[in-house]
Amino acid sequence: MVASPTPLARIAVAALLVLAGGCGWLRNAPTPILPPDELYQIGENELVKKRYDEARQNFRRIVERHPNSTQAPRARFLIGEAFYREGEFAKAIKEFETFLSFFPRHQIADLVQYRLAMSYYDQMKPVEQDQGLTVKAMEHFRKLIKDYPESRYATDALAKIDVCRGRVAQKELWVAAYYVNQGNPTAARQRLELIVRDYPRTLVIPETLFLLAEVNFADGRNAEAVGLLRRLSEEFGHTEFGRRAVQRLRAQR
Repeated sequence: MVASPTPLARIAVAALLVLAGGCGWLRNAPTPILPPDELYQIGENELVKKRYDEARQNFRRIVERHPNSTQAPRARFLIGEAFYREGEFAKAIKEFETFLSFFPRHQIADLVQYRLAMSYYDQMKPVEQDQGLTVKAMEHFRKLIKDYPESRYATDALAKIDVCRGRVAQKELWVAAYYVNQGNPTAARQRLELIVRDYPRTLVIPETLFLLAEVNFADGRNAEAVGLLRRLSEEFGHTEFGRRAVQRLRAQR
Protein backbone atom coordinates (compact mmCIF):
# COMPACT_ATOMS: atom_id res chain seq x y z
CA MET A 1 0.00 0.00 0.00
CA VAL A 2 1.40 3.41 -1.08
CA ALA A 3 1.57 5.97 1.71
CA SER A 4 -0.27 9.25 1.17
CA PRO A 5 1.83 12.45 1.05
CA THR A 6 2.07 14.14 4.39
CA PRO A 7 0.60 17.64 4.81
CA LEU A 8 4.15 19.05 4.96
CA ALA A 9 5.04 17.43 1.65
CA ARG A 10 1.89 18.82 0.05
CA ILE A 11 2.83 22.33 1.21
CA ALA A 12 6.38 21.96 -0.16
CA VAL A 13 5.10 20.83 -3.58
CA ALA A 14 2.61 23.69 -3.71
CA ALA A 15 5.34 26.18 -2.83
CA LEU A 16 7.58 24.83 -5.59
CA LEU A 17 4.76 25.12 -8.12
CA VAL A 18 4.06 28.70 -7.10
CA LEU A 19 7.77 29.55 -7.25
CA ALA A 20 8.14 27.93 -10.66
CA GLY A 21 5.14 29.82 -11.93
CA GLY A 22 6.51 33.02 -10.52
CA CYS A 23 9.88 32.53 -12.22
CA GLY A 24 8.14 31.95 -15.50
CA TRP A 25 6.14 35.12 -15.03
CA LEU A 26 9.29 37.11 -14.26
CA ARG A 27 11.13 35.59 -17.22
CA ASN A 28 8.39 36.49 -19.66
CA ALA A 29 7.71 39.98 -18.38
CA PRO A 30 8.01 42.43 -21.30
CA THR A 31 10.55 45.25 -21.10
CA PRO A 32 8.67 48.52 -20.69
CA ILE A 33 8.86 50.86 -23.68
CA LEU A 34 9.84 54.29 -22.44
CA PRO A 35 8.46 57.36 -24.24
CA PRO A 36 10.84 59.05 -26.72
CA ASP A 37 11.32 62.22 -24.69
CA GLU A 38 12.44 60.19 -21.68
CA LEU A 39 14.81 58.07 -23.77
CA TYR A 40 16.18 61.25 -25.34
CA GLN A 41 16.87 62.82 -21.96
CA ILE A 42 18.61 59.67 -20.72
CA GLY A 43 20.69 59.53 -23.90
CA GLU A 44 21.74 63.17 -23.59
CA ASN A 45 22.74 62.66 -19.96
CA GLU A 46 24.86 59.65 -20.92
CA LEU A 47 26.46 61.64 -23.73
CA VAL A 48 27.45 64.43 -21.33
CA LYS A 49 29.00 61.81 -19.04
CA LYS A 50 30.95 60.42 -22.04
CA ARG A 51 29.18 57.08 -21.65
CA TYR A 52 28.93 56.83 -25.41
CA ASP A 53 27.73 53.26 -25.79
CA GLU A 54 24.93 53.79 -23.28
CA ALA A 55 23.97 57.03 -25.02
CA ARG A 56 23.77 55.29 -28.39
CA GLN A 57 21.61 52.51 -26.96
CA ASN A 58 18.99 55.00 -25.81
CA PHE A 59 19.06 56.99 -29.04
CA ARG A 60 18.71 53.76 -31.03
CA ARG A 61 15.64 52.83 -29.02
CA ILE A 62 14.04 56.07 -30.17
CA VAL A 63 14.91 55.42 -33.81
CA GLU A 64 13.71 51.81 -33.68
CA ARG A 65 10.67 52.06 -31.37
CA HIS A 66 9.52 55.61 -32.08
CA PRO A 67 10.56 56.24 -35.71
CA ASN A 68 7.82 58.81 -36.29
CA SER A 69 8.50 60.85 -33.17
CA THR A 70 9.89 64.37 -33.36
CA GLN A 71 12.94 63.14 -31.44
CA ALA A 72 13.83 60.43 -33.99
CA PRO A 73 15.87 62.61 -36.43
CA ARG A 74 17.90 64.22 -33.64
CA ALA A 75 18.40 60.82 -32.02
CA ARG A 76 19.80 59.49 -35.29
CA PHE A 77 22.21 62.44 -35.44
CA LEU A 78 23.28 61.92 -31.83
CA ILE A 79 24.13 58.29 -32.54
CA GLY A 80 26.67 59.65 -35.01
CA GLU A 81 27.70 62.41 -32.62
CA ALA A 82 28.52 59.82 -29.95
CA PHE A 83 30.74 58.00 -32.45
CA TYR A 84 32.35 61.31 -33.47
CA ARG A 85 33.19 62.29 -29.90
CA GLU A 86 34.62 58.83 -29.33
CA GLY A 87 36.90 59.19 -32.36
CA GLU A 88 35.08 56.45 -34.29
CA PHE A 89 35.04 58.55 -37.44
CA ALA A 90 34.12 55.86 -39.98
CA LYS A 91 31.03 54.91 -37.96
CA ALA A 92 30.16 58.57 -37.41
CA ILE A 93 30.38 59.24 -41.15
CA LYS A 94 27.98 56.39 -41.87
CA GLU A 95 25.42 57.72 -39.38
CA PHE A 96 25.68 61.31 -40.64
CA GLU A 97 25.28 60.19 -44.25
CA THR A 98 22.22 58.14 -43.29
CA PHE A 99 20.70 61.16 -41.55
CA LEU A 100 21.23 63.40 -44.58
CA SER A 101 19.74 60.81 -46.93
CA PHE A 102 16.54 60.73 -44.84
CA PHE A 103 16.34 64.33 -43.60
CA PRO A 104 18.21 66.64 -46.03
CA ARG A 105 15.98 69.63 -45.14
CA HIS A 106 15.73 69.06 -41.41
CA GLN A 107 16.46 72.08 -39.24
CA ILE A 108 19.72 70.53 -38.01
CA ALA A 109 20.79 69.19 -41.42
CA ASP A 110 23.45 71.91 -41.70
CA LEU A 111 24.94 70.81 -38.37
CA VAL A 112 24.99 67.20 -39.56
CA GLN A 113 26.69 68.23 -42.82
CA TYR A 114 29.24 70.19 -40.79
CA ARG A 115 29.92 67.22 -38.53
CA LEU A 116 30.27 64.99 -41.60
CA ALA A 117 32.93 67.33 -42.99
CA MET A 118 34.65 67.51 -39.60
CA SER A 119 34.77 63.71 -39.45
CA TYR A 120 37.11 63.84 -42.44
CA TYR A 121 38.88 67.04 -41.37
CA ASP A 122 39.87 65.58 -38.00
CA GLN A 123 41.58 62.69 -39.81
CA MET A 124 43.80 64.76 -42.10
CA LYS A 125 47.26 63.26 -42.58
CA PRO A 126 50.69 64.94 -42.46
CA VAL A 127 51.75 66.69 -45.66
CA GLU A 128 53.97 63.86 -46.87
CA GLN A 129 51.09 61.36 -46.71
CA ASP A 130 48.03 60.90 -48.92
CA GLN A 131 45.60 63.83 -48.75
CA GLY A 132 42.45 61.98 -49.80
CA LEU A 133 40.76 62.71 -46.47
CA THR A 134 41.64 66.39 -46.83
CA VAL A 135 39.98 66.48 -50.24
CA LYS A 136 36.90 64.73 -48.82
CA ALA A 137 36.67 67.27 -45.99
CA MET A 138 36.94 70.12 -48.48
CA GLU A 139 34.17 68.63 -50.64
CA HIS A 140 31.80 68.33 -47.69
CA PHE A 141 32.53 71.84 -46.41
CA ARG A 142 31.75 73.14 -49.90
CA LYS A 143 28.50 71.18 -49.92
CA LEU A 144 27.58 72.80 -46.61
CA ILE A 145 28.08 76.27 -48.09
CA LYS A 146 26.20 75.35 -51.27
CA ASP A 147 23.22 73.61 -49.66
CA TYR A 148 22.98 75.68 -46.47
CA PRO A 149 24.39 79.14 -47.29
CA GLU A 150 22.66 80.76 -44.30
CA SER A 151 24.03 78.22 -41.84
CA ARG A 152 25.80 79.43 -38.73
CA TYR A 153 28.56 76.97 -39.66
CA ALA A 154 29.20 78.47 -43.11
CA THR A 155 31.85 80.94 -41.93
CA ASP A 156 33.87 78.24 -40.20
CA ALA A 157 33.43 76.00 -43.24
CA LEU A 158 35.00 78.69 -45.43
CA ALA A 159 37.95 78.99 -43.06
CA LYS A 160 38.45 75.24 -43.02
CA ILE A 161 38.28 75.07 -46.81
CA ASP A 162 41.24 77.46 -46.84
CA VAL A 163 43.10 75.17 -44.45
CA CYS A 164 42.34 72.16 -46.66
CA ARG A 165 43.44 73.98 -49.80
CA GLY A 166 46.66 74.96 -48.09
CA ARG A 167 47.31 71.37 -47.05
CA VAL A 168 46.74 70.03 -50.58
CA ALA A 169 48.99 72.76 -52.00
CA GLN A 170 51.68 71.83 -49.47
CA LYS A 171 51.47 68.22 -50.62
CA GLU A 172 51.87 69.27 -54.26
CA LEU A 173 54.90 71.38 -53.33
CA TRP A 174 56.37 68.49 -51.36
CA VAL A 175 56.01 66.23 -54.41
CA ALA A 176 57.50 68.91 -56.69
CA ALA A 177 60.54 69.26 -54.42
CA TYR A 178 60.93 65.48 -54.51
CA TYR A 179 60.97 65.54 -58.31
CA VAL A 180 63.56 68.33 -58.29
CA ASN A 181 65.80 66.28 -56.01
CA GLN A 182 65.31 63.28 -58.29
CA GLY A 183 66.42 65.30 -61.32
CA ASN A 184 62.99 65.36 -62.98
CA PRO A 185 62.31 69.06 -63.69
CA THR A 186 59.46 68.35 -66.11
CA ALA A 187 57.39 66.54 -63.49
CA ALA A 188 58.32 69.21 -60.93
CA ARG A 189 57.18 72.01 -63.24
CA GLN A 190 53.79 70.34 -63.76
CA ARG A 191 53.18 70.22 -60.01
CA LEU A 192 54.40 73.77 -59.43
CA GLU A 193 52.31 75.23 -62.24
CA LEU A 194 49.29 73.37 -60.86
CA ILE A 195 49.80 75.08 -57.49
CA VAL A 196 50.06 78.52 -59.08
CA ARG A 197 46.94 77.88 -61.15
CA ASP A 198 44.69 76.08 -58.66
CA TYR A 199 45.88 77.37 -55.28
CA PRO A 200 46.91 81.00 -55.91
CA ARG A 201 45.95 82.31 -52.46
CA THR A 202 47.72 79.72 -50.34
CA LEU A 203 50.74 80.37 -48.15
CA VAL A 204 53.03 78.19 -50.28
CA ILE A 205 52.85 80.48 -53.33
CA PRO A 206 56.11 82.39 -52.57
CA GLU A 207 58.11 79.18 -52.22
CA THR A 208 56.35 77.71 -55.25
CA LEU A 209 57.24 80.69 -57.45
CA PHE A 210 60.86 80.59 -56.31
CA LEU A 211 61.21 76.86 -56.95
CA LEU A 212 59.50 77.20 -60.33
CA ALA A 213 61.97 79.95 -61.25
CA GLU A 214 64.87 77.69 -60.29
CA VAL A 215 63.44 74.86 -62.39
CA ASN A 216 63.16 77.23 -65.36
CA PHE A 217 66.75 78.42 -64.91
CA ALA A 218 67.88 74.79 -64.88
CA ASP A 219 66.00 74.19 -68.14
CA GLY A 220 67.45 77.30 -69.78
CA ARG A 221 64.14 79.15 -69.70
CA ASN A 222 65.75 82.24 -68.24
CA ALA A 223 63.16 84.79 -69.37
CA GLU A 224 60.35 82.87 -67.66
CA ALA A 225 62.47 82.44 -64.56
CA VAL A 226 63.26 86.16 -64.34
CA GLY A 227 59.57 86.99 -64.78
CA LEU A 228 58.66 84.72 -61.87
CA LEU A 229 61.35 86.25 -59.66
CA ARG A 230 60.14 89.76 -60.45
CA ARG A 231 56.58 88.82 -59.60
CA LEU A 232 57.80 87.21 -56.40
CA SER A 233 59.80 90.28 -55.37
CA GLU A 234 56.90 92.64 -56.13
CA GLU A 235 54.00 90.68 -54.64
CA PHE A 236 55.75 88.85 -51.83
CA GLY A 237 58.77 91.02 -51.08
CA HIS A 238 58.07 90.80 -47.35
CA THR A 239 58.58 87.02 -47.32
CA GLU A 240 61.79 85.02 -47.12
CA PHE A 241 61.40 83.87 -50.71
CA GLY A 242 60.62 87.41 -51.85
CA ARG A 243 63.94 88.57 -50.42
CA ARG A 244 65.72 85.62 -51.99
CA ALA A 245 64.14 86.53 -55.31
CA VAL A 246 65.61 90.05 -55.07
CA GLN A 247 69.06 88.59 -54.42
CA ARG A 248 68.66 86.15 -57.32
CA LEU A 249 67.69 88.97 -59.67
CA ARG A 250 70.75 90.96 -58.67
CA ALA A 251 72.91 87.95 -59.43
CA GLN A 252 71.43 87.81 -62.95
CA ARG A 253 72.59 91.32 -63.86
